[in-house]
Amino acid sequence: MTGVPDYHPLADRMRPRRLEDFVGQEHILGPDKPLRLAIEQGRLHSMVFWGPPGSGKTTLARLIASSCDAQFLTLSAVLSGVKDIRAAIDRAQSYREIYNKDTVLFVDEAHRFNKSQQDAFLPYVEDGTVTFIGATTENPSFELNNALLSRVRVYVLKVLGTEDIKTVIRRALTDAGHGIAGQGLKLDEANLDKLARVADGDARRALNLLEIAADLAENNEITAELLDEVVSGGSLRRFDKGGEAFYDQISALHKAVRGSSPDAALYWYARMLDGGCDPLYIARRVVRMASEDIGNADPRALRLALDAWDTQERLGSPEGELAIAQAIVYLACAAKSNAVYLAFNDAMRDARELGSLEVPLHLRNAPTGLMKALDYGKGYRYAHDEPEAYAAGENYFPEGMPDRHYYTPTDRGLEIRIAEKLARLRELDKSAKNRK
Repeated sequence: MTGVPDYHPLADRMRPRRLEDFVGQEHILGPDKPLRLAIEQGRLHSMVFWGPPGSGKTTLARLIASSCDAQFLTLSAVLSGVKDIRAAIDRAQSYREIYNKDTVLFVDEAHRFNKSQQDAFLPYVEDGTVTFIGATTENPSFELNNALLSRVRVYVLKVLGTEDIKTVIRRALTDAGHGIAGQGLKLDEANLDKLARVADGDARRALNLLEIAADLAENNEITAELLDEVVSGGSLRRFDKGGEAFYDQISALHKAVRGSSPDAALYWYARMLDGGCDPLYIARRVVRMASEDIGNADPRALRLALDAWDTQERLGSPEGELAIAQAIVYLACAAKSNAVYLAFNDAMRDARELGSLEVPLHLRNAPTGLMKALDYGKGYRYAHDEPEAYAAGENYFPEGMPDRHYYTPTDRGLEIRIAEKLARLRELDKSAKNRK
C-alpha cells in the first residue's frame, strides 16, 4: 500500500500518535478531565482501562507512555506467566538504573491472570518500579484482586459511536503515510455510514473491514454489495457468552419484562439470540420471571413459560424461539406481582433464624398406634368438615412462634380476588378467637 514500507495491518498503522488524534472517550479525555490533565502534566499513575474491544485501550496506554517519555512494555495475560512478569520487572529496573526514567507496563486482557499472577505485580506497583496499565473487557470488580484494584484507578471506556467510527475510517482513507489514500478508493456517504454501523463501535474492526474491502474493490469503489460480502462471515454484535455483555443483556431483558415493555423485551431477546445465546438458557430465565414478577397476579404466565421451554426442547430452532418470544410478550403484558417472591424470602429468613421449631402435635402424622398414644394428630380439625371448608381460628405455625403474614397479595390481576378471599378468612379467624 502506498507510502507504507511494511505490511502491518491498517488498524495498527492508523494508531494515533498524538493524544489530539485520539477519537472518542471525551468523558475521560476532554479538556480539564483528570486523566487528560495527568497525561499533559506527565503525572503517571497506575490504572485499569475497562471497555469493549476496539475502544482504544491499547492505543491510549501507548499514548500515555509516549507523552510521559516512559518505556513501554507490554504483556498479554493470554500468553504470559509469572516468568514473563519477572522478566518485564527486571527490564523496568534496569531501565530506571540506566536512564532514570519510568516504565509503563501494559497488561492486555488483565482479567485472564489468576490471583497469584496478579499478586506478582503488587510490590512493583507499590514501589513505583512500573506504572501498571491493565486493559480488560470484563468488570474489574469481579475479575481483579482487591489488592490490585486498591492500587490502581479504573477508567471506563465507552463503545465508540457511529460518528467516531466514521472519523476513524475517513482518516484512513485520506492518510497517505499510514492509511490507504494512495489507492484512490471511492466510498460514498451511505456506504461509509453502513461500514461504520456494521463495525458495531469497534474501531479496529472498522479498519480491518475497510482493509479487506479495499483489497477486493473493483474499479477502486467500495460498494454496498462488496460490504455485504465482507461482513457476511457471521454475527458482528458484541456478545460474550458468560461475560459482561451476556449478563447485562439478560438483565435488560428481565427488567423490560418487569417494566411491562414487550417491545424492549423482544429487542433484548433478539439481541441475545443474534449473539449466539442458547435459547434454553433464556427459556429457563423466563420461567423465573413468571414466578418472580407475575406470580399469582396471572398464574397462566408460569404455565405459558413452561410450555415455551418444552416447545424449544421438542422443536429446537427456529420454531421453539417463537414460542419463547410468545411467552416473553405475554409476561411483559401480564399483571405484575412480586408478592409470592417477597413472601418466600421472608419465610426463608424465619426458617433460618428461628431454629428448629417443633411441629405442633395436632399437625403431626399418626400412622402407628404409638404415635396416636403420644397424641400425634390429636385435636386436628379436618377443614372439609368445617363451615366454608375452613377451620376458623386454627393455628398452623409452631407453638410460641409469633403470628406471621408473609403473603400480601397486590391489587392487580387475579390477586385482587385472592386478597378478598384471604380477608374473608381472617375475619372468620377473628370471630372464632372472640368466641373463645
